[in-house]
Amino acid sequence: MKTERTPAKMTLPYTQAMPKKSRLKLLPVDTGEEPLGQRLARLRKERGLTQKQVAENTGLIQELVSNYETDRLRLNADMILRFTEAFAISADELLRGSKSTVQARKQPSIKLVRRMEQIEAPPLYQQRVLLSTMDHFLAAAQQSS
Repeated sequence: MKTERTPAKMTLPYTQAMPKKSRLKLLPVDTGEEPLGQRLARLRKERGLTQKQVAENTGLIQELVSNYETDRLRLNADMILRFTEAFAISADELLRGSKSTVQARKQPSIKLVRRMEQIEAPPLYQQRVLLSTMDHFLAAAQQSS
């Protein structure tokens, strides 16, 4: 007579129950009016960086940076740390958007700094002509607004 053993209850990785949705009634957290993806794009542009440069600084690829900026992907804790280091801001500033705009506007953008360095390259008389042209342009722009 053969005794059949019933197999021990095995749980396969894909057959486990899904986690239950929380029943907690939490108040919404204020993350500002700007969506996180738009905030990432704004912070990148304020610093004069391309998506490719941010990708290199964070160890990602450009497509992922684009997906985060368009809110196709949600940031996890690791990505939050990577972006805060790349933009030299705190996680609170990234997630809430509070101080970052004030700090970023105090510093000139990288594009502006690069152009100013290019202005310093020509001879002094050409620099004066260029700066004079810029002054006239800015004065005209202020009068029209």
